[in-house]
Amino acid sequence: MKVLLIQPPSHNPLIDQFFLFEPLALEYLGAGLTLDNHTVELLDARLEPDIEGACRRFQPEMVGLTGFTSHVNIIKDIATRLKAIFPELFVVVGGHHATVQPEDFNEPNIDLVVIGEGVFTLREIAAALQAGTRLAEIAGIAVPCSEGMVFSTPRPYTDLNDLPFPDRTLTARHRKHYFSEWFKPLASVRTSLGCTARCNFCALWSITGGKYLRRDPEAVVAELKTIAEPNVFFCDDESMCDAKRMDRLADLIDEAGIRKNYFLYGRVDTIIKYPELFAKWKKIGLAQVFVGMEDFSDQRLKTMNKGITTAQQEQAVTILDGLGIMMYASYMVNPDYSREDFRDLLAYVRRLKHKYATFTVMTPLPGTKLYAERYEEISSHKPELYDMVHALLPTTLPLAEFHQEMANLWAKAVPFYRIIPTLARFGLQGMLQRIRLFGTVLKKIRLAHLDY
Repeated sequence: MKVLLIQPPSHNPLIDQFFLFEPLALEYLGAGLTLDNHTVELLDARLEPDIEGACRRFQPEMVGLTGFTSHVNIIKDIATRLKAIFPELFVVVGGHHATVQPEDFNEPNIDLVVIGEGVFTLREIAAALQAGTRLAEIAGIAVPCSEGMVFSTPRPYTDLNDLPFPDRTLTARHRKHYFSEWFKPLASVRTSLGCTARCNFCALWSITGGKYLRRDPEAVVAELKTIAEPNVFFCDDESMCDAKRMDRLADLIDEAGIRKNYFLYGRVDTIIKYPELFAKWKKIGLAQVFVGMEDFSDQRLKTMNKGITTAQQEQAVTILDGLGIMMYASYMVNPDYSREDFRDLLAYVRRLKHKYATFTVMTPLPGTKLYAERYEEISSHKPELYDMVHALLPTTLPLAEFHQEMANLWAKAVPFYRIIPTLARFGLQGMLQRIRLFGTVLKKIRLAHLDY
């Protein structure tokens, strides 16, 4: 069977100027299908937007689409366009949003929705289509129906060690384009899935039923040996919470002589609990840790069920600064912020002397406790607005003023002299590019209130 896997374009091209990660989920799916001798192509429509042209050339029998909440309407549109030209084409949708809210894809131009890990599910779908057997007996799917979606038996989450290595030959022509800010070119590697925390604004821990799934360190090293890129992003929900496993992985990477620059997610409490682990990883190439600081108020952190304190935040900053590892500090602004709250957050970030900080809006994403608890307060259900830039819960300030204050945080929280060493990693041309992009971001944030 010929299968075309499509990474849809971003709802806002500006996003792709900040980061463009390889479509790892589709590379996994492609690897699984190839094991069964299917012919697979992967179209990254962020880089090759002619989806209809790709279908005319390749003539697939099945198309697989994936995406987040902000992609929902984009995916529906692609399915509608393709079905109009190729009515016999079998369209399957999976990914994060399909897992947390599959009903949103109950559309006549979508044939099947995959819930959860899709590698083995898609292999079974392809086999059933070839054999002409019943699809409804496959676990982990939902069948669109005008009377309401029909769900099959849920599929337990796959042991990560049972998955094939992602097939990166499917993206060979694009690999030099994948990046995250100054990490370019960048490969993505998954070593775990799920999280031990229970933050109310995050759905990642609930997707795996609260379990923290791990790959064996030996398997991760074997995959790293196949990667040519000098930079590696561990796209785990939280990489370092299993300290024993990550200590073993560091030893194996060192013994194998693998030399990469690593970028990963780490929680504040993990950093202060295992500083020696981060020191060990620094020696083998850990360059940057994305840390969800979220807020400057202990009370708000408690309300989020974040499980950390501001005192611990300060400890984490000190530890990473002392090790020479850059903290990519991320703050999540509550829509109920007053002008004083914005002023206090600005002062807090400056006091911690971050070298890099970003600011998003606390967003009630589908699949989270926050979404369920505050559903009636959500101002818009337009998927494109679920981008962590637009305020979807009631704001204390007038909406335009709220977004102006957000722009002020981006512009003022980290003094420019502290950003220069970070930007210098790009070289002169890269520095100028990032400065221009920074101005575009500020304009977008200031005008965000006009999109509702």
